[in-house]
Amino acid sequence: MNEPKTILEMLGHPNLGHPTSPRTLAVIGLSDDPAKPSHSVSAYMQQHGYRLLPVNPSISEVLGEPSYASLSDLPIKPDVVNVFRLPKFIPAIVDEMIALGLKNLWVQLGIVNLEAATHAEQAGIHVVMDRCILIEHARYKTLLR
Repeated sequence: MNEPKTILEMLGHPNLGHPTSPRTLAVIGLSDDPAKPSHSVSAYMQQHGYRLLPVNPSISEVLGEPSYASLSDLPIKPDVVNVFRLPKFIPAIVDEMIALGLKNLWVQLGIVNLEAATHAEQAGIHVVMDRCILIEHARYKTLLR
């Protein structure tokens, strides 16, 4: 968990076998409120070429993208599932990822559920937890070009 190579792979480092085309991020808990971190972080990622797939059943659209009720409702498999939800919701997200064959889980800064992380890793899911994807992207962006 949280290895630099895993972070770079999730961000789409071209020297690690990833295409330079935009990566897709399913953002669970993406809010349409610009004051919320999920909104500002996702807007930053979108501005840096990532395609957003918002997952929030209580909104219809955010940042110009349609919102989906669950990971199962997404039209494509995302490269990364980025989570802005309380720790108690992470186990169900992991279970849905396992059922769908999704392989990359990024849980945002301040959100920790070690049992869910262990379960995810045992199922072959790569995990980054308690890290901000914006901060990590900014740290590594010269390598991601």
